Amino acid sequence: MTRFLALLAALWAGLAAAAARAETLIAAMSTHQIQITSNYTGSQLTVFGLVERDARTVSRGDPYDIIVTVRGPRRMLLVREKERLGPIWINRSQRRFPDNPVFLHVASNRPIAEMMSPETARRGRIGLANAELPQGNWVDLDPGSTRFRESLLRIMQAKDLFGYEERGVTFLSSSLFSAPIDIAATAPTGSYTVDIVLYSGGVPLARQQTNFEVIKTGIEQRLASAAYDWSLLYGFATVLLALFLGWGASVIFRRD
Repeated sequence: MTRFLALLAALWAGLAAAAARAETLIAAMSTHQIQITSNYTGSQLTVFGLVERDARTVSRGDPYDIIVTVRGPRRMLLVREKERLGPIWINRSQRRFPDNPVFLHVASNRPIAEMMSPETARRGRIGLANAELPQGNWVDLDPGSTRFRESLLRIMQAKDLFGYEERGVTFLSSSLFSAPIDIAATAPTGSYTVDIVLYSGGVPLARQQTNFEVIKTGIEQRLASAAYDWSLLYGFATVLLALFLGWGASVIFRRD
């Protein structure tokens, strides 16, 4: 009896693994590097993907859904709450968000609310508001943290650094899809990760991850490298340039 139960458990595990491998997600990007030049005003890249399905798999009752999440370099973000005191505004309280992405973009082929329940999205950290929630079961003991998280989303969205496109993914066929991603001119340099997840009926079926980077090129990169590698010399050169420009302006606009 014990051997029979063990065999049954092994068979169940094998069937579950086979079901998990029923779909395979293949993704590629139009470019893996965005170069910032002197006339840079932002850029756009496209994520392409293909859903490979096992021919022996029975057709699913629910359609395929794709959610693409792009995360930029991580920094410590600080949100301050201001309060008006008479004719001036003062900082009342603040919250720190350590190790938070400076750039966060979410795209899906249809609204996430139509794919799954809000509880499922929150538990799976799916969507713009849930992407950076702590993992696991946690209880927020700070009643004001939700307000500060909402303020952070609003501020970053106003800077075009956070965004959600509920129909930003387009299925070109039953298995081929694409998702254009706009990179704002204010997006920081560094490495970006792109997480693509395939869903059906709110259940994740396959996942693929790729990346790209935003770098400076030309005179901008040389100046940035000089300021970092030879900071003292760069400071002296900046002071001398400012003095020279000030003297030149005084000569040009001097009144006789």
